[in-house]
Amino acid sequence: MDINQFFRIRLSTLRPEKITSFDIYVYIDGRMVLYRKAGEALQLQKIETLHSKDTGSSFFVKITDRDIYRAWVKEEINSTEIPNNEKAAILRESSIAIMEDLFENPDVNKALDESKPIISDFINFMDSAPESVGYLLSLSGHDFYTYNHSLDVSIYSLGLGKILGFGPKEMEELGIGCLFHDIGKRNVALEILCKKGPLDDAEWEQMKRHPQYGLIILNQNPNISDGVKAACFEHHESWAGNGYPQQITGPEIHPYARIVAICDTYDAMTTQRSYNKPMTPHEALTMMRDKLSGRYDPDMLKAMHSVLFKIQSAAS
Repeated sequence: MDINQFFRIRLSTLRPEKITSFDIYVYIDGRMVLYRKAGEALQLQKIETLHSKDTGSSFFVKITDRDIYRAWVKEEINSTEIPNNEKAAILRESSIAIMEDLFENPDVNKALDESKPIISDFINFMDSAPESVGYLLSLSGHDFYTYNHSLDVSIYSLGLGKILGFGPKEMEELGIGCLFHDIGKRNVALEILCKKGPLDDAEWEQMKRHPQYGLIILNQNPNISDGVKAACFEHHESWAGNGYPQQITGPEIHPYARIVAICDTYDAMTTQRSYNKPMTPHEALTMMRDKLSGRYDPDMLKAMHSVLFKIQSAAS
């Protein structure tokens, strides 16, 4: 069976003794091998042993079972048997698996349409378990991959949007805009995206075009709002007017893009990368306030400190 017919899952989304409704496969010697049939459960000892070996690239579910997997996760999130912090971990880990599949899908319109349930799940969780929002936020920022980063920026942005008093429709648009804020990087050369050293002038000029590339991609979907497009196209604009691609200033920048700008930078600063030691949340926001403040909406940057307080409270 072709690996492209599967998407990865984390075993941390599976509870011991909980019967699954989907087959689980492992990838061994270039082929998929059935590991657990639907209707079976993993024992606690087995899960604990496998967790230590699970890098996120070991266990798979068929793409044709993706909706079944989503329904199974939703049932877990709505369960009265699971603590809310455990639900937060299941929600994030399962969403990363689905996001990876969506980001690698060449059909961007399909990916955009199928991203809405992910955002709805996070918004509903924040509404139903507000005491666990801080814990959910604290789970972000451990490894930097395109889909991890985009999902984490969305989670931070939803936390910030909630503090700013955004309504349900605004929250949904904000979340989708954040998920796809870097979609234009699909059209940037892979060697530039993966380069570990500094970019030269020509490479940087190509990288700076990704907001335009993203807008072109999003314009092909008739169901995408102007706000979602702005989150993509304007998230590298600067409050002081020295950003790109338009050099617009302050209130000219769409509110969604202002939020993405803050959360994008914050996640990049606090995330582990092969060539970069991450800052603590406090260090990152202090640097953004003291040395980069001209880039951001000052009121939104202040509100981001409330998000930091939630993260610190969850960690204590």
